[in-house]
Amino acid sequence: MRLIGAGTRDDIDYVVTDRWLTIPNIITFVRFLLVPVFVWLLVIDEYVWAFITLVVLFSTDWIDGYLARRLNQISTVGKWLDPVADRIGIIIVVVSVALSGFAPWWLALSLIVPDLLLAILMAFLFLGSPELEVTVLGKVRTALLMIGIPALVLAQGVAESNWLNLIAYVFLIPGSAGHVLAAVDYAWRGIQKYNSLRSQNINPRHRRSWSMAYTHEPSEDLSHGLHERGSSASD
Repeated sequence: MRLIGAGTRDDIDYVVTDRWLTIPNIITFVRFLLVPVFVWLLVIDEYVWAFITLVVLFSTDWIDGYLARRLNQISTVGKWLDPVADRIGIIIVVVSVALSGFAPWWLALSLIVPDLLLAILMAFLFLGSPELEVTVLGKVRTALLMIGIPALVLAQGVAESNWLNLIAYVFLIPGSAGHVLAAVDYAWRGIQKYNSLRSQNINPRHRRSWSMAYTHEPSEDLSHGLHERGSSASD
């Protein structure tokens, strides 16, 4: 069973739709709603329930992508909403865990600083997302963080949890390093796309001239990457 691009079907031709009310997008909205629930559970020291909420929250990242491909419901809204939900969700979760005192601030900074710098760079170059495909590095980085962070939270609610803390850092350290590397890769690919568009006399800031959000026909780049669902600030 494939984990990256799970749900991809060979018997249909994928088409990006501009419909926003799809099952995958509804699941992504639910992910947004679970973030404040998690924060509240941390505040009242319900660490086991916070862990369960986090597992459900992070699981939706895989579920919505799977259903988008399985049901052929890949949408322009989903392609930007899904990665935005990932980034916002992970950053708020990590900052909340750091403020609670059981996560080091280097973890939060390793996620926040690269995303902030990328947001500034892409806003300057493209006035928004450059719509790059998600890389394997980005997917692996996200998976490592989505395993390590819940393990760190669960360790607070389990007695004699040193082993859980160890497991958490086994995933968090390479996940954080991968986040920085993914950010560098994304920045480089964004600059390359900017230069490529300029060489074709296309204004990168004029999104209608190149953005998939304004066409129903898959581009060559998109047809090679429809098994991924969107891009994020560091993917």
